[in-house]
Amino acid sequence: MQILITGGTGFIGRRLVARLLSKGHRLTVLSRRDAEDVHRLLSNEVKSVKSLSAVNPAVAFDAIINLAGEGVMDERWTSFRKSQLLNSRITLTSELVDLIERMENRPRCLISGSAIGFYGGRDDAVRLDESSGAGNDFAADLCLRWEQAARRAEGLGARVCTVRTGVVLHPEGGALHKMMLPFRLGAGGPLGSGKQMMSWIHMEDMVNTLIFLLENDSAKGVFNATAPEAVSNKDFAVALAGVLNRPALLKMPAMVLKCLLGESSEMVLKGQNVYPERLLAEGYQFTHPQLQPALTQLINAV
Repeated sequence: MQILITGGTGFIGRRLVARLLSKGHRLTVLSRRDAEDVHRLLSNEVKSVKSLSAVNPAVAFDAIINLAGEGVMDERWTSFRKSQLLNSRITLTSELVDLIERMENRPRCLISGSAIGFYGGRDDAVRLDESSGAGNDFAADLCLRWEQAARRAEGLGARVCTVRTGVVLHPEGGALHKMMLPFRLGAGGPLGSGKQMMSWIHMEDMVNTLIFLLENDSAKGVFNATAPEAVSNKDFAVALAGVLNRPALLKMPAMVLKCLLGESSEMVLKGQNVYPERLLAEGYQFTHPQLQPALTQLINAV
């Protein structure tokens, strides 16, 4: 396939690009980086473009995978930062659909990112599937508007899959990378009460999910990209400490996190028990469905 990818140099995107190239697909990657940097990070086999306006509408893409977006937890949520988060997702996705509308041969498929933040921060362990409603906080509104922007491509004949991603586990980035050092030093433990639910997914399953949706012509609509075994934050801390052969005794008080992170602290002090019902119904089989073996594999692979 000829595939256009946004966010291809990111945490998930780099690994997805490598897998797609290994399968023989031809890739164009949208990135603000110089072409030399893109080729160094990914491969000389990819074509790099810096803006959607540089994409020739006459070029026929079979599919578009939209993973672009500023890191939600990278900075404190000031008004300016919230604007950046919205623009990096909603504005870019809207511009991407505008490009699809201009294309002479429109792609058959658009796979567009979202997040389980759609469901809002929860204090309970009620299981949520794709039919569950949106939350009422900033993260939920961000995801809702992001998905709405992507869904407009349905009217242009594309099969649209929106992927609500959980906490993606890989030691080279994301939440697990940030947790590794304190846990290795024996200073890890639950955040806040530790009762909040964590819906996670191994990086291999994250990449496999995107490829599965790309190749499965019957798949469309919303899909939760989470392992079928959500755990409490406390259980996650105990599992990670166990794999590292360290204790998990030092709690991070909620008040400290609120002082450090501000409004975005709700992302870690509250959680969601998200279940991948539609993904399983389509026939996807998880390589890493359980947390302890998943963490063991990831950490031993370092």
